[in-house]
Amino acid sequence: MTPRRKKRLYLVLIILAGIGTATGLALTAFDENLMFFYSPTEVRAGKAPTDHPFRLGGLVTEGSVERQADGLTVRFELTDTQEAVTVQYTGILPDLFREGQGIVSKGRLGADGVFVADEVLAKHDENYMPPEVADALKTAHEQGVQGTQAKTAVQ
Repeated sequence: MTPRRKKRLYLVLIILAGIGTATGLALTAFDENLMFFYSPTEVRAGKAPTDHPFRLGGLVTEGSVERQADGLTVRFELTDTQEAVTVQYTGILPDLFREGQGIVSKGRLGADGVFVADEVLAKHDENYMPPEVADALKTAHEQGVQGTQAKTAVQ
């Protein structure tokens, strides 16, 4: 192999190593910023990650909001009409937060099964519901209706 070919080979190897490193760094950054949406039914089924943040959406269960003594920590149940997950949030809740309200929260699932939220987002008017929450509620309703129809057909 001539010295000129060796130089070209080394140059090609350095360029390939650089491209590989850049691709690896980009995929790592993408994975760290990727955040999936899960419904309470999916969380209860064990589909949600325990080591990665994700979004959890549903309706705040009536009568479930409990404020702690520190004045900032709130615990409440979030449901998709099939299952419920306990959510704990420390901070100031949005003005539109209330029981029966559709919300999306961002955080991590604790070892005790409680979702520890870093952020809570409430819908902005009476007609809006985040698409993920609407889809999860629609799916839960359809499965509930199918279950009722199946019971009626058997009887």
